[in-house]
Amino acid sequence: MYYNIYNTIYYNTEKNMLVEAKQMVPITRLQKELTQTVRKLSDSGKAVYILKNNNMEAVLLSYQEYEHLKTLEEMFEQYEIKKMIETRMKKYNPKNNISWEDIKEEM
Repeated sequence: MYYNIYNTIYYNTEKNMLVEAKQMVPITRLQKELTQTVRKLSDSGKAVYILKNNNMEAVLLSYQEYEHLKTLEEMFEQYEIKKMIETRMKKYNPKNNISWEDIKEEM
């Protein structure tokens, strides 16, 4: 579904993400114009959305944007780990610890 907002045409993806129609490129055109598309991407910093059979297939990002997303992903992962540790520490009871000597005896 396409929308016209302030004279810019947007495409509503399956995930309800609005994408500027001019940033969408069919894969056959991308094959012919790859160098130009990458240069345009580098200059504008805007992602290029690649279509295959009129469906969103992939996204081409600048290297800086990719690095930024990877950093965010790592930060989110560390945040999740921190939350798991905090949850487990609330339930931690040192009285339930098993000594290393007891473990060796069981073997």
